[in-house]
Amino acid sequence: MKIAYLDCFAGFSGDRMLGALVHAGVDAGLFRETIAALGVDGHLKTEHVNLSGMSATKVHVLLSGDRIDHTHLQGNHHSHEHTNTLTHGHSPVHSHDSHNAIHTHERSLREIEDLISRAAIDADARALALHAFHILGEAEAKILNIPVDEIHFHEVGAISALVEIVCSAVGCISLRVDRWVCSALNVGGGTVPCAHGIFPVPIPVTAELLKNCPVYSSGAQGELVTPAGAAILRALRVEFGAMPPMVPENLGYGAGIRDLPGFADVVRITLGTAVEAEQLNTRDVVTVIETALDDLPPQVVGYVMDQLLANGALDVMVTPVQMKKSRPGHLLTVLCMPDKANALCDLLLRETTTLGVRMREEKRKCLQRTFAKVITPWGEVRIKLGYLCGEVANCSPEFEDCRRIAELHKVPLKTVMQEAMRLYSEKCLSVAD
Repeated sequence: MKIAYLDCFAGFSGDRMLGALVHAGVDAGLFRETIAALGVDGHLKTEHVNLSGMSATKVHVLLSGDRIDHTHLQGNHHSHEHTNTLTHGHSPVHSHDSHNAIHTHERSLREIEDLISRAAIDADARALALHAFHILGEAEAKILNIPVDEIHFHEVGAISALVEIVCSAVGCISLRVDRWVCSALNVGGGTVPCAHGIFPVPIPVTAELLKNCPVYSSGAQGELVTPAGAAILRALRVEFGAMPPMVPENLGYGAGIRDLPGFADVVRITLGTAVEAEQLNTRDVVTVIETALDDLPPQVVGYVMDQLLANGALDVMVTPVQMKKSRPGHLLTVLCMPDKANALCDLLLRETTTLGVRMREEKRKCLQRTFAKVITPWGEVRIKLGYLCGEVANCSPEFEDCRRIAELHKVPLKTVMQEAMRLYSEKCLSVAD
């Protein structure tokens, strides 16, 4: 499983996300292609900067006539750009530093969504960007107490937010990450001007977007989490918490606009592969969740099993049982790590007809697990190895690898599995000789 972890000790914004993605290896050309596909009057400028002694990538989102103001990187206390991107009626205001004139042209949320829908970009990225803008529009509509269809984006702010959100979506999808995890968010402090007047940080729309998210205020004063940044996090459905067990493979630092002593204004993204619980050699304790069901359709049982596994269950089992009044039913048993138990219990309560679930913790003993690889005539297959006291106690071909090859090459699954094991056995014998 591929994991991305976001360290937001200096807040989070769309431009910092773009910088972190580029620094982590995403091709900046992909963003330029995305802007071209949107057909908007904007472009990106990427540069390497040094903030508080740390190398990072700064991505500037620029419109026609914009110039990069490097004083932002020399200690000036500017809030992040594009705070006031939304308005209602005929009182447009915006905060883009490079434009002094008031722009009267606005774009409705529907226009923005149509623009994204027509763009020739990855379908998953398009869906992610549309979701982010819808979340942003709904938050502002709630603040203004108007229908979401009446939300309008200022021309300048609309393009800036559009570039940040859509390019972030394209970059995130290109990483093919299975799980997004995020630290608590440093929202900053003080007050900033916005469309609603002078407000404390976070401004109303950001505060609405950050409901149920862990936040705090520390360090530099100013707006550290922007509405576009908060919308991106919500659309990604990030989990909040400490860095999960993983093997880091790549890091990226996206620069903000401050360079203050003792404050590195960056977002860090860590990309890596999940470490399975068996490899940690820590406590071998799992949570067992059970519930008995006699009124849930079988189709829903299968759906719930898939949802449990997708949300972190280690295993899910269904056992036929005879319940009260001689009713046939199902005993649904879920195994998970303790930190996943509450979320999976909530999933069961939402998705099934049960009125309650049982939980208990149990100890387990596991083989140490690793993988070997063999090259079959149809492609690579991993061999899962289980070690007991340093010796291989079990080995088997990775089912998903074999299934993928069987489907791709129209070969019987059992043939692929048998060939993989034969090749692994030959490999072991050649090493022994």
